[in-house]
This record gives sequence, structure tokens and C-alpha cells, in this order.
Amino acid sequence: MSDNNPPPYDVDAARVELAREDPPLGTIIERVGAYRLVLRDTSDPFRGLLRAIVYQQLSGRAAGTIHERLKALFPDHHPAPEALLALPETALRGAGLSAAKTAAARDLAAKTLDGTVPPGDAMDDLDNDTLIERLTRIRGIGQWTVEMLLIFNLGRADVLPVNDLGIRKGFAVTYGLDALPKPAALKAHGARWAPWRSVASWYLWRASELPD
Repeated sequence: MSDNNPPPYDVDAARVELAREDPPLGTIIERVGAYRLVLRDTSDPFRGLLRAIVYQQLSGRAAGTIHERLKALFPDHHPAPEALLALPETALRGAGLSAAKTAAARDLAAKTLDGTVPPGDAMDDLDNDTLIERLTRIRGIGQWTVEMLLIFNLGRADVLPVNDLGIRKGFAVTYGLDALPKPAALKAHGARWAPWRSVASWYLWRASELPD
């Protein structure tokens, strides 16, 4: 795994315990190899959530282009809530945001300023469920988006996004299923992966990409 901002938990222990507890997942872990999750910037939840809004329902390339155009509207390419609210909506739309994403971005900025979105250092004191409850008050931010923040920005070890299509596909591959599991079934099975459900999730994503 890269040393560039790795997650703050014991990956080797997670791999060993998951493989011992769940042999089919252990086979995937062995086949995929090293755990290569590298954390994104954790210092500014506003920027992390703004990126998530931009990327919703778009291919990575298209979203990346829009995200770069959006960042170019700000000094040093660092979006800030006050500066975003000061921009006319036409500027945000001109960068490529839809009307819905423009409204979501502005609501995110407002809720960052009013304290609904905790500062980065304060997030460490809040558990996953509390963060999901608070951040899903933001327009356009659902549970899946917060779960991605928890895994890829905050480095939480025990998150299982049961509604994620890639994870459901990976589960079907891992266990030889003909159909995707229901989220409730995935959640029930995944209870055995605690406290390493983020690591299991990462390997299920990789399983969904494996050749037949």
C-alpha cells in the first residue's frame, strides 16, 4: 500500500481477521492482494462534500472536468463556503453544475457556515451514525455520500455502504450468487466483518472488477 496518506488503522490485522472469519472473502483478499486505499484530503469537510456533490451520477472523467472548472472559480483553487455563496448561480452553472447540484452546493456552504457541518478536527469526536444524521440534512447529500466521506476522507475502519452497486456486485462475485444481494441481506452478512467493514467494502469493490 502507498505511504501517501494511508488510513489510520491496522490493515494487516484487518486482512487476517476478515480472511479467518469469512473464507470466501479471504479468497478475494488473496486474489486482489495489497489494500491500496489512500485517503483524500481530510482537513476540510466542505471541500470533500463539495467534490462528492459534483461527482454524483457522473463518470469519473466528466465529473473531474467539472470539478476542476469549479475549483478554478476560487483563489488558489480552494473552494470556501463564503466565497461559493458570493458567486452568482450563473458562475456555478457555467462550470457545469446542474441546477440541482448548484442548489446542493449552496446549501452545503450555508450549512458549513451555520455549524451543521462540523470542522475537520471536530468530526473525529463524532461517531458514524451522528455524522450521517447531521450531514444528510444537507440538500443533495444522502447516506451513501456520507459513507464515502467516512471511508475515503476520514479513514473510518467500520463502514459498509450496503446500497452501493459495486459492493453488491462484488458480494455476488465473492459468494457465487446469480443475483445481487438485497441491502438487508448484505448488512446481516457483513456484521461478521466488524470492526473492519471498510476494508471488506474495499475488497468487494475490487471483486466487482475482477475478470470472470
